[in-house]
Amino acid sequence: MSVVLHVDLDQFIAAVEVLRRPELAGKPVIVGGRGDPTERAVVSTASYEARAHGVGSGMPLRLAVRKCPDAVLLPVDSVAYDAASAGVMDTLRSLEWGGVPVLVEVLGWDEAFLGPGPGHGDLGDPVAFAQDVRDLVLERTRLRSGVGVGDNKLQAKLATGFAKQRVDGAVAREAGAGGHEPGPDGQLRGTGVYRITHETWDAEMGHRPTDALWGIGAKTAKRLAGLGIETVADLGAASAEGLAAAIGPTTGPWLRRLGRGADTSPVDPSPWVARGHGHEETFQQDLVEWPDIVAATRRLCAECLEDVVKEDRPVTRVEIKVRFKPFFTVTRGHKLPEPTLDGDRLADEAVALFDRVEKDRPIRLIGVRLEMAPPPGGY
Repeated sequence: MSVVLHVDLDQFIAAVEVLRRPELAGKPVIVGGRGDPTERAVVSTASYEARAHGVGSGMPLRLAVRKCPDAVLLPVDSVAYDAASAGVMDTLRSLEWGGVPVLVEVLGWDEAFLGPGPGHGDLGDPVAFAQDVRDLVLERTRLRSGVGVGDNKLQAKLATGFAKQRVDGAVAREAGAGGHEPGPDGQLRGTGVYRITHETWDAEMGHRPTDALWGIGAKTAKRLAGLGIETVADLGAASAEGLAAAIGPTTGPWLRRLGRGADTSPVDPSPWVARGHGHEETFQQDLVEWPDIVAATRRLCAECLEDVVKEDRPVTRVEIKVRFKPFFTVTRGHKLPEPTLDGDRLADEAVALFDRVEKDRPIRLIGVRLEMAPPPGGY
């Protein structure tokens, strides 16, 4: 039996803050920047109470406060979130499934895939095991989560969204399940655990737009729509040859496999290896003078290099991100002729990339990213 679990923590950053400040439970909480809405910063996360007012991740703090003026604003505390995440991942790694330790593939602070390890025995009921996982994470870390179960990673990832989905109002009354909407096979959404399989894939996903799939964004969905492919079912039924010709020999067939709910990628417990390091800064006052732009870029490049040097791998590519006023963002990158750790050379390369962007517009954000050569064993 092939089965994968996907664990996704609920409102992770906000939940960590509430654990540290129990008096915030039930209140709208917004975390972002230095917690000052007069400064330029964006929302890192918002509690469900704040989301009910239309606040979402990536939204400017100023707009978030206008939408939810009673919210409690807090600064980002990455050290606290690192520690909380480590506790969750240690909990997951302590699990056994089928008599052997589980495989844990960490995706970020708040999510991971779980798979049975080699030589496992009977896996039992994967939905029951998913509930056990959820209960243990809550018991040991006091953090709630949703767990998706699938025949592969794609299905498990999508199932988590249904595990966490809640409905209210008229929809809840129609569902007749205390606010939980039933899926096509009778499972209740929003109960913390949900399962998608090859057998339920078409009924669950076929009617949905293509960008409901993990891995397909708005641009790709628009491109598919131009080919007459509107739904997941359309994508799964499309010609592999036609998609290869229209989108690319690798990407086209891969998209078709997504439409069919197929995914052969294994749960990989290998430690995460950084491909590069980046730093960015949102300026409280727009940069308009060229010397100021150069100084900021060189400083950010030096901060990136500090992280890169710790990896002991040379830089092979330099990229910049520039956000103009009011909110237009571009990225530019350049592969180096040969790898280097020369700070002046890298800063010169980053500054030179500004020749490929407009220089007559006020700049509100600059980011620099240095990509490194792969480690000896590869990624």
